[in-house]
Amino acid sequence: MATMNVVPTMSINELRTFIPLVGSEITPVVISEPGCGKTTLLSMMAEDNGDKWRMVGDNYPDDKYDYIYVDCPVKDMQDIGMTVPNHATKTLEYYVGGLFKMTSPKPKVILLDEFMKSPKLLQIIFTRLMLERCVGDEPLTKGSIVFATSNNASDGVGDSMLAHAGNRVCRVEMSKPSATEWLEWASDNGVSRVTRAWVALYPRCLRSYRDGDQEDNPYIFKPKMTSLSFCSPRSLAKADKAIVQKRDRMTENSLMVALAGTIGASAANDMSTFLSLEKSLIDVRDIIKASGNVKVPEEVSAQVMIIFQAIDVLESQDDLTKFMEFVNRIPSSEVQAIFFTMMMRNTKSMKIARNNKTIAEWAKDNHELF
Repeated sequence: MATMNVVPTMSINELRTFIPLVGSEITPVVISEPGCGKTTLLSMMAEDNGDKWRMVGDNYPDDKYDYIYVDCPVKDMQDIGMTVPNHATKTLEYYVGGLFKMTSPKPKVILLDEFMKSPKLLQIIFTRLMLERCVGDEPLTKGSIVFATSNNASDGVGDSMLAHAGNRVCRVEMSKPSATEWLEWASDNGVSRVTRAWVALYPRCLRSYRDGDQEDNPYIFKPKMTSLSFCSPRSLAKADKAIVQKRDRMTENSLMVALAGTIGASAANDMSTFLSLEKSLIDVRDIIKASGNVKVPEEVSAQVMIIFQAIDVLESQDDLTKFMEFVNRIPSSEVQAIFFTMMMRNTKSMKIARNNKTIAEWAKDNHELF
């Protein structure tokens, strides 16, 4: 019986280290399904370099690199460069587009986003950039890094690469972030506790159609699906910032329709029910004040939401110890494990959690959960 070949993948955190390491010599082409965060690699690399650049802003004079984002499917020939006449020499010369900041002496970090959706002629031009580190006839500053992104061919969203180009690059499949990995990122990037709690309770929303046995998963992207709205790391973050955090100024119908148009109807129905629960929950600060006298809600969704509020508001060892009295009375060890995992992975909360005796005792007694 033939065995299925499993395609090896890298995580997004591995790629943010790998690309700078090899990207001046060979061009990594990062491939994954839609909405997994490939484009954010550029801003992650700027952060790792100690630079201030972000996707929405220009370069800063003190940055070590010029960061260049190229939205390949919408670019045309004149965006890259043009051949113009030199009347003095009666020859034609190639002028590079301002997009590439060639007048700056700094090395570049260039992202060719959605490269495999480029028009074929532009793929040929980009191939020289990827192979020789030249824009037209103009070489990049030594030490420049070039990488590209695109989707899986099996996603059915129009990605293809010329054969000779594919043999000149390093095609790397990026693994889709798991719910735990996304929650770790979300806790450090302003995603509200209610969205994080929902994802923790519905981890299927971040599974991949390539995992197998996901035909009945109503939340995720599938190549044969008819809806354009689905749960992904990208759509969940956008739904939280644009909709969930402004829900108090929306009607219930507006909230439901907006969520359905961003993360899909199934997720919108489940999240709307979840959101309605929040107003009835006791505040974590009151739990701390009352020590062990607060009743633990019976609903798992309520328990998870309280846990994520705690991760955001706990400020001291004393508060954490008192809140652990509440956590230890939660009947589900899996829910307790969510609290422990998120406390130890959140940049802010881990500073008090790693030296807390009660947390250490819980980890010792529940080591089989990890």
